[in-house]
Amino acid sequence: MIPVLEAVPNFSEGRDLDKLRSLVDTIARKGVDILDWSADSDHHRSVVTYIGDPRSVISASVAAAEFAVQEFDISLHRGLHPRIGVLDVLPFVPLRGLLMSDAIAAAHEVGQTIASLGVPVFFYGQASDPPGRGLAELRRGGVEALRDGFHGEREPDLPSSVRVPHPTAGATCVGARDVLLAWNVLVAGIDEEQAKEIASKVRERDGGFSGVRALGLYLHQREQVQISMNIEDPMRTAPTAVYEEVARAVSEMGGVVLEVEVIGMVPDALVLRGPGNRLDLLNLDPNRILSRRVKEYVQAQERGEGTPDDPL
Repeated sequence: MIPVLEAVPNFSEGRDLDKLRSLVDTIARKGVDILDWSADSDHHRSVVTYIGDPRSVISASVAAAEFAVQEFDISLHRGLHPRIGVLDVLPFVPLRGLLMSDAIAAAHEVGQTIASLGVPVFFYGQASDPPGRGLAELRRGGVEALRDGFHGEREPDLPSSVRVPHPTAGATCVGARDVLLAWNVLVAGIDEEQAKEIASKVRERDGGFSGVRALGLYLHQREQVQISMNIEDPMRTAPTAVYEEVARAVSEMGGVVLEVEVIGMVPDALVLRGPGNRLDLLNLDPNRILSRRVKEYVQAQERGEGTPDDPL
């Protein structure tokens, strides 16, 4: 069986598109298949999704980390999204012919290399010891909260002697996890405080849905209110149920849902949604469906076609 490993690095840069295209090209040159990349100027963040055999994905991830350390500067970063480093989050996801232990091994190998660049590394998700360390606790307060040094439970795993973040690269969270759903709901007719109230209703931390992380935000450049969410296990926590609760709360406050946007790839939990719900706003692109793209990648490998030469 042809093994497929996925990586979904998140970078604290969403405005310099020339640099981001160079970053994506750097990743692609390592022989992986770039499935998607996107940049958001309000969040000042970009996300790249790529798959391949484990060795190629590891090599591409190291190249991405080196690029980010050389080209981006967290000390100059101002954006809406919580972040602690230029390569803020780097999860590995076993998709086909691999176990979670393979993703954990990839995370630890890449984490060691990132640490050798002088960037402190936190392991999270299934890669932490014990497993299950969350991102929220690591990124609370952003990199600003770490400027005076690491303390308490927020001490990095690597290097063991480090006491402060890298001056321009900050720190990096490297993890292993299953497929998740990252999506945003754009709304009109409510304000930022109301969006925050809705986010608190649906996120797990405040008694909402299991595995849901949510923020209510105001996007200054778009002049829109957004509810930004992650569903950590979309097969267990139905995205339709979360969406319906958000839409109901927005409506009760006198607002309306304008758009639903998925960040990265679309998991099958959205493709298999039942008829009659209002997620038609999503306007799914078949090329964004993860399982479809994995199947196409495997078929290309079986034919000996390799990966595309130009992801841009």
